[in-house]
Amino acid sequence: MKKLSSRQLQAMETRQKIIAASYDVFLENGFQKATISQIIQKANVGYGTAYVYFKNKDDIFVEMMEKTMRKFYEVAEIPFAPRTKEEARDLIEHQVRLFLQLAIQEQRLLQLMKEAIGISDLVAKKWKAIREQFITRIAQDVAYSQANGLAKSHLQPSLVARGWFYANEMYMWELTEQEVPFSLEDAVYHLTEMYTNGIYE
Repeated sequence: MKKLSSRQLQAMETRQKIIAASYDVFLENGFQKATISQIIQKANVGYGTAYVYFKNKDDIFVEMMEKTMRKFYEVAEIPFAPRTKEEARDLIEHQVRLFLQLAIQEQRLLQLMKEAIGISDLVAKKWKAIREQFITRIAQDVAYSQANGLAKSHLQPSLVARGWFYANEMYMWELTEQEVPFSLEDAVYHLTEMYTNGIYE
């Protein structure tokens, strides 16, 4: 692995300072009211320096969002190779639980994401790309289940995956609200039952 120069290391440190400061500014002010000036001041870097790395606050927020959603994507990447419907159900239930537990842990940042998606075209475009990444990964698991005689073969993996992610996404957003009309375990159970009974033989 190539050793980074002192200039490259300094650039990485500066970038990380800006991102770390942005968390505080966005959490304190919300997406709409936060400004890049506040972020720059909090990070204690020069205006010119900050604009070398980011075009605007939307650009900074996208990086924050990507970093957070990588945690969620790690759940989607859990190896999926069940031999029976029962094994598939257990794996799916485990993934749903981890996904929704993360939603609770990252509640405040998800609230900011929801706000930003409705305001910023850049953030909305990035969220759409993140969605598609999840859908593509889920479709692979559906196709595996079909190839191994577990899932109904007449279903289109991409459409199943799209519906499955949208269901999980809706529960994810609801768990960011102050009053949630269901428990985590109820959500996990019903999502898992609907999905496994819907597509598995």
